[in-house]
Amino acid sequence: MTLFSAAPPKGRDTPLSISGVHTVNGESMLPPYPEGLDEIVLGMGCFWGAERLFWEMPGVHVTAVGYAGGMTPNPTYEETCTGRTGHTEVVRVVHDPEVVDLDTLLQAFWESHDPTQGNRQGNDIGPQYRSAIFTTDQAQHQQALHSRDRYQDALRRAGGGIITTEIAPLETCYFAEEYHQQYLHKNPGGYCNLRGTGISCPIR
Repeated sequence: MTLFSAAPPKGRDTPLSISGVHTVNGESMLPPYPEGLDEIVLGMGCFWGAERLFWEMPGVHVTAVGYAGGMTPNPTYEETCTGRTGHTEVVRVVHDPEVVDLDTLLQAFWESHDPTQGNRQGNDIGPQYRSAIFTTDQAQHQQALHSRDRYQDALRRAGGGIITTEIAPLETCYFAEEYHQQYLHKNPGGYCNLRGTGISCPIR
């Protein structure tokens, strides 16, 4: 029996406790968000570098890291790292579509990691590091699929691999522990494993 065939951790009914305050811009990471903003949840491997990528983009109102796509309710980091919760590490990106549109966010997503690696990103191995896009409405879902197809064409022309990114409607995104939120702001020299393929994504 392999490690990942064991029963998932049971998790808990109570969400992990966080302050809810984004340490970079002071905005609330907790919903409800201001009217007119959109939200998408993205998995690109280790969520520390992924979150910094998006909080630095103009038009992004707030970011938060968490766990999505799995079975265990309100998992801890340690539980997620077993690979048995079904969750992947994600960043929730809440943005003003009048300032930064979804295509721009998706382009940054595809170009900033390797979406062809399955259950890993570089030396980070396990389903908790898989590439994923969790969408919040049907139009967003179709746009994500379109962007995947465009990037797959670009990879194919450059001799790259097959995209393994999971694209699915968001069910629940559980907030990660406080110390993970804006980790690279709190720890500027901390670990960041964002590595793109070097191939640009011609979404438009």
